Amino acid sequence: MKKITLVALFGGLLLTSCIKDHVGHGGDADIDVSALQFTKIGGFSNGSGDEGFSEISAFDPSTKKLFVVNPVQSEVSVWDISVPSSAVKLTSIILTGVPNSVAVHDGVVAVAVENTNKQSNGTIQTYDTTSQNLITSYTVGALPDMVAFSPDGTYLISANEGEPNDDYTVDPEGSVSIINIERNEINTLFFTSFSASAIGNDFRVFGPNASIAQDVEPEYIAVSDDSKYAYITLQENNGIAVVNLAAKTITDVFGLGTKDFSLPENTMDASNKDNVLGNFKNWPVLSFYMPDAIAFATIDEMEYIITANEGDSRDYDGYSEEERVKDLTLDITVFPNAAELQLDENLGRLKITTANGDLDVDGDFDKIYGYGARSFSIWNTSGTLVYDSADEIGRATFEINPSFFNADEGEADGRSDDKGAEPESVTTLKIGNSTLLFVGLERAGGVMVYDISNPTSPQFLEWLLDTNDVAPEGLLAITAKDSPTGENLLVVTNEISNTVAIYEIK
Repeated sequence: MKKITLVALFGGLLLTSCIKDHVGHGGDADIDVSALQFTKIGGFSNGSGDEGFSEISAFDPSTKKLFVVNPVQSEVSVWDISVPSSAVKLTSIILTGVPNSVAVHDGVVAVAVENTNKQSNGTIQTYDTTSQNLITSYTVGALPDMVAFSPDGTYLISANEGEPNDDYTVDPEGSVSIINIERNEINTLFFTSFSASAIGNDFRVFGPNASIAQDVEPEYIAVSDDSKYAYITLQENNGIAVVNLAAKTITDVFGLGTKDFSLPENTMDASNKDNVLGNFKNWPVLSFYMPDAIAFATIDEMEYIITANEGDSRDYDGYSEEERVKDLTLDITVFPNAAELQLDENLGRLKITTANGDLDVDGDFDKIYGYGARSFSIWNTSGTLVYDSADEIGRATFEINPSFFNADEGEADGRSDDKGAEPESVTTLKIGNSTLLFVGLERAGGVMVYDISNPTSPQFLEWLLDTNDVAPEGLLAITAKDSPTGENLLVVTNEISNTVAIYEIK
């Protein structure tokens, strides 16, 4: 039976749902993960006013400093969290451009900084974690959206998104930069050698007049435990790129296919105008997985990548693919019930893409394609789907606390017509022989916790939800050996509330 615990904490409401009647791990796991407790032991604001003061964080074990990206003020805030319940802001690293990402390794903090002209090359800037003095600035591709160290510290990797301008008249090539720190070498890799048709499996290239090199938008990075490969999400393209770090080569790009919402396990509430909360139904919709964040995990000597299938559309002044089902002309032979289907209380409100679906190019739509899978997925490193959480996130949030179901700025059901709870961020944590997965929900809020020790059958453990913390953007797991408390920690940076939450796991 699912146990729901309500705890007043930090002036808000912390809600956790616990499964206590099963051992939520597989194989030779040496702990009972269902007995783990997740306690919020610290929380602070990184800014006030509009959203965007708290996005991504990184932790330096030697100084016990937490570095928090603050794009609004073009800085990285530096906090002492040696006592998480009493975090102290020490200083800020002031930047000349907007920071998008931060990473730390062995006394060095790296920051991804976009150019003041977003379509021009950005930089990866490194600083000493003790003094915050600049070490080096590396020029990378346009709009570096994420930076990551390889686990062995040999490489810095930058995912350069290369977004177009609002008029869509300038569309720089997306790229991946590899920095060999010891050799001080930079190699920026492009996608010119690939073709969408060769990649297949619903890989998308659709920007106006764009080559594949321009169309790809590298977003998020996960690096293999052996530091040999980087896996990079291409969100708008519905794909993942594989980079051989030593060879400095993009070795593969694979499409992720679509999720079929007509299948029994894939129900969704598709309308915010049906006057029914949690109206789970099947619909004739194929939706692109379009992951934002990605994580890497080795489980029982097998390698996996895990994605948060948020979904994203291109919606610019010069080009937009976004439309609602009710505004489409549907092929009447494929959709004989089109008039009923397109009512607001049915599928009419759902936002979809017009870039796909008119298979015979006759002006009407033969298939309906949506954004995001409202789930997390586990894949092998070749792109084969191992597990998808189906409709569990939607159903679990509705069952546990319907007030936050598909919420839009606190209004329940407000994002049902869009991308649901919007799983945005993921990270993993190894405890004993068990592997935990954390999934941040941008819209519903909070963090879902799973035991993925058996990757084919993950077990839902908790939904960590504090009403003070809105729109988790970044998740950071700190192992017990690095933690200031000696226990495993989860740090959650929240974009809309501008807050940072610290959970202890034991």
